[in-house]
This record gives sequence, structure tokens and C-alpha cells, in this order.
Amino acid sequence: MNQSPGTTTLSHEATAQHGGGSDRSLRRTLLAYVALTKPRIIELLLITTIPTMFLAAGGFPSWLLILNTMVGGYLAAGGANVLNMYLDRDIDAKMKRTKNRPLVTGEVSPQAALAFGLALCALSVVYLWTFVNAPSALLALGAILLYVVFYTMILKRRTSQNIVWGGIAGCMPVLIGWSAVTGGVSWTAFFLFLVIFFWTPPHYWPLAERFTQDYARAEVPMLPVVSSRTTVAKHMVFHTVMMLLCSFAIIPLAPTGIVYTVSSIVFGGWFLFLVVRYAVRVRRGMTGSKLNPMGVFHASITYLTLVFVALAIDPFVVL
Repeated sequence: MNQSPGTTTLSHEATAQHGGGSDRSLRRTLLAYVALTKPRIIELLLITTIPTMFLAAGGFPSWLLILNTMVGGYLAAGGANVLNMYLDRDIDAKMKRTKNRPLVTGEVSPQAALAFGLALCALSVVYLWTFVNAPSALLALGAILLYVVFYTMILKRRTSQNIVWGGIAGCMPVLIGWSAVTGGVSWTAFFLFLVIFFWTPPHYWPLAERFTQDYARAEVPMLPVVSSRTTVAKHMVFHTVMMLLCSFAIIPLAPTGIVYTVSSIVFGGWFLFLVVRYAVRVRRGMTGSKLNPMGVFHASITYLTLVFVALAIDPFVVL
């Protein structure tokens, strides 16, 4: 049957539109799977792992070793994050901050997310074992279990100290980075671990303070939900002081030079000032923008970034 030119044109336009729709749908699906890995959180993996590797090597480690460690670390952290979202999808649906996550919106099914998360976790261990070393692979497996089982399944819904002890998983990248270079861990690596351990509460509690109603609605007993702001602020000051002491302990242990020494003192003092100022504002009864918990949250990321960048530069500066 013959078609008119107009009919042919319409047919081509419909085909093009259908193809464009398929491309957009595929792109949205891929972006949804990427979102499940929480890529913004994994940025902290880069901030802490690479400088640790530089310090452990006393200079430049192999670029291939850095690449393989980062790929394996991303797979491990991404897989753990996917499983965290799978297990917390009921909580995420109740919170404004997380209601648009792929498992809540239905862009990814729970079954697909579970399979994806398990596959990434398994692949991360195999990848690190094959291309880095066995200690790094075992530490990555430990980090996955700590985050998925210890934090998400056991602590998060049961105790206000969930982020304190559950934060251990977030400290593991420095051990993985150190072991990737040296084949083991050391006291320097342990104190780097402690820096992040004590950094995590004053980093996360301001965020929990900002979204207290969300956590209360989801019945997650974050410390700002179940305790007074004064109590939370006191805990933040304590953890920040301990974080600084651990960062100073690295100076003679590594040993480090002038760049890290000055940076840990200056940036640490700056962040301590912000946390103490926050505690003072809490005692004065300030709220909202005057209290500004998110200012402390963002400052904590800046602090960690600057200190670890200094740690990466330090081996190359000899005075």
C-alpha cells in the first residue's frame, strides 16, 4: 500500500520520539542505580583514602594501585549504600529528605536493588583481592558488614549512639588505603581511623538536628531526637576535642612535616571554634538560622578535606 509523503514524515517523527523516549528512560534508570550508591557520600572516600596512601608511601604510590584501590573502594561503599537503602526504604518513605530516593519513587524495585547491592559488594572484595591485596579486600568486607549489619540492621533503629558506633564503617577507607600500600596497618593508620571516628558525630548530628522532625516521624532515635540540644552540643564538643587530639598524635607517629602540623592546628582550631560557638548558641536558646546547624555540617566537610589534602601534600615538602 502506498503512503503519502505526509504519512511517511509523521511515521519518522513518531519513531524518533519513541527512540528519544527510550533513551531518556534508560538514562533515568542508570541515574537511579547510580543514586542508590550515594555518590556524594563516596566523595569522602576519595578525600580520605588517597592522602592516606600518599602518607603510607612517603610520596607517590603507583597510580595503578591508587586507581585499583579507589575502584574497589567505590564498589564496596556503593554496594553497602545500596543495601542500606534497601533495608531503610520504609524509613526513607516517611522522611522529606529521602522521599525521592529511587526505591521510594519506584524507579528501582526492591528485588533489583538487593541484587545490585549484593553484586557490588561481592565484586568489590574480589576486585581488591585480585588487583590490590588480601588485607584490603578483607578490610573492605569488614566495612560492608559494619555498615549494613552493625549500623543499619542493629544500631540505627535501637540506640541514640547509632551514628557513633555505626560510623566505624566510614573510618575503614583509611585502613584500606594504608594496607593497600603497606600490606598491613600501623599506629599512624589507627589514629587516622580515630580522627574520622571522632569527626563523624559532630559532622552528622547537626544534619540530624536540621531534620529532627523527619527522624522523629520515621522513629529513628538519633541523639538530637531523644536528647536536648544542650546534651547534643556537649557531645559534639567532646568528640571534636578528641578528634583534634588524635590528629595531633599523628604528627610524631608518622612523622609528619610542617604542612600537616600547621594545617591540623589551624583548621582544627577553626572547626573547634565553630563547634564551641554552636554550643554557646544552644545554651542561649537560639534556633533556626541563628543556630545554623547546617553551617557546622558543611564546615566539618571542609575541615576534613583541608586536613587530608595537607596530609597528601606533606610528604613532598621538606624544610
